[in-house]
Amino acid sequence: MREAQNSPFVASLVIERLYGHAAARFMTWMVLWIAMASVFSLLLGYSRVPYSAALDGNFFPIFGKLHPTKKFPYVSLLVLGGIAFVFSVSLKLETAIAGILAMRLLVQFIGQAVGVMLLRRQWGTQRLPFKMWLYPVPAVITIIGCAALFWATGPARKWGIVEIALGVVAFLVRAHQLKEWPFALAKPAVEGATS
Repeated sequence: MREAQNSPFVASLVIERLYGHAAARFMTWMVLWIAMASVFSLLLGYSRVPYSAALDGNFFPIFGKLHPTKKFPYVSLLVLGGIAFVFSVSLKLETAIAGILAMRLLVQFIGQAVGVMLLRRQWGTQRLPFKMWLYPVPAVITIIGCAALFWATGPARKWGIVEIALGVVAFLVRAHQLKEWPFALAKPAVEGATS
């Protein structure tokens, strides 16, 4: 069906050809309802990440505020919702999805594989609560495969890099405020210590 190949509304078009216009309208509303529900649930779930980080002292304290009567992290929810809104109205859907995929590939998959290797090098195998068969082959394959997928996201990969860069800027601003690494003050030399 060549018409479906060039249509942005494939599901609705197929249903319309099979069952008629009313069924296609119903399918369109169901797709929109499911998309909205998934965005809503993701937004509510992801708003807990900056909130929890703020409670642990690892993010800006304002994100740790709860709504006075409803007890949900409203600052985190509003900021994430605002960022999502800006990205959703300023980018094409394909670009936004590819940018999100690029960011997830770098942070979650490549970052975790590198993190496992660094943790194993630092701690050894005794302190780790898990074992990886054929170590480091699975981690290396993950890094190579996800790097190839990241490259395949094309020009949209810049949005993934922009999102990560914003996270690095937020980290550096907070580290500077708290005088933590890399802005930590040098410890004074202990008197009587030999060099």
